[in-house]
Amino acid sequence: MIERIKKLVSPLALVTVVIPTLVALVYFGLLAEDVYISESRVVVRNPDTKSASALNIALDQTGFGTANESNAAVISYLQSRQAIAEGNEDGLITQAYTGDDVFWFDRFGSLGGTSAEEFYDYFADKLTVTEGAGSEVMTISVRAFDPEEAQEINRRMVRQAETLVNSLSTRAQSDLIEVAQGEVDEAADAARLAALELAGFRDTSGIVDPAQQSEAGLQMISKLQDELIAAQTRLRQLQTYTPQASQIPFLQVQVNELQSEIARERSALTGSRSSLAASMAKYQELQINVEFAEKQLAAARAGLQEARAEARRQQAYLELISAPSLPDYAVEPRRIRSIFATLALGLLAWGVLTMLLIGVREHRD
Repeated sequence: MIERIKKLVSPLALVTVVIPTLVALVYFGLLAEDVYISESRVVVRNPDTKSASALNIALDQTGFGTANESNAAVISYLQSRQAIAEGNEDGLITQAYTGDDVFWFDRFGSLGGTSAEEFYDYFADKLTVTEGAGSEVMTISVRAFDPEEAQEINRRMVRQAETLVNSLSTRAQSDLIEVAQGEVDEAADAARLAALELAGFRDTSGIVDPAQQSEAGLQMISKLQDELIAAQTRLRQLQTYTPQASQIPFLQVQVNELQSEIARERSALTGSRSSLAASMAKYQELQINVEFAEKQLAAARAGLQEARAEARRQQAYLELISAPSLPDYAVEPRRIRSIFATLALGLLAWGVLTMLLIGVREHRD
């Protein structure tokens, strides 16, 4: 039984412990490339406001209203294919991981394809963007096999993040002003249309201001009534005291003419569809439309001025807290730790497999 176990354990220990440990010694001790990590820290600043301004609403609609949302936008962008493509326009990022001086096992493309999608998956392990717990500071970490290349790639990521923040902020501001300008244009068109309708009504009706013309008409009627009363009084006096006076026919004609004139003036005010009273309702409706449109235009212009002032005050920007560092020593790989980890895992695997094989042998016996 013991001899059988020895024959079983020795090859198993060789496969699970000795060979993996030797491979780890050779790889981590001699062949594995040094990995340098360049770090930078940034924060997106959004000016604080106590009220929900129009710009804040516009920023919210673009997903850029709060610091957390701003950070999420920056993180998503830096981890996207577009960020890698824009940063790799001159091939620097690709060259950093495909150089001939890089060990073939660590080099991109040595164990697989060299497509852009495969490089994106490869570089995803080299770029880390994290947000601090309880803070708005983001840490950008870039791993590369050369310290200067790691720093330059990190610098490009920061620059691209700043460009993104400025672009989103500018877009939000321009959208806000564009909306406000659109409201001004719409209000101006409405005011112009209302004024044209009022002018058209005046042209077709021949009435400039029904209220003023009505007041003038009432004054005329009042004056004619005074003249009528005076003429009637004079006529009655003559008929009473001098019935044969030659002025009586003249006064009678004058009274009749005054009564007819008063009737015509009253008819012009209230007696027909074309009278001032009939036109007053339509005129007042048009006048109210003009006043309302002018008030809307004034409010829209004030809103445009406020939007422009708010856009100048509320400018989101990326603040660099810590510039991309130039690492002076390789942080990875952790060679001794990796070797001992390989040894520990090998021993664990050897122990488990040994117990399983012993159980199987005993079950067969």
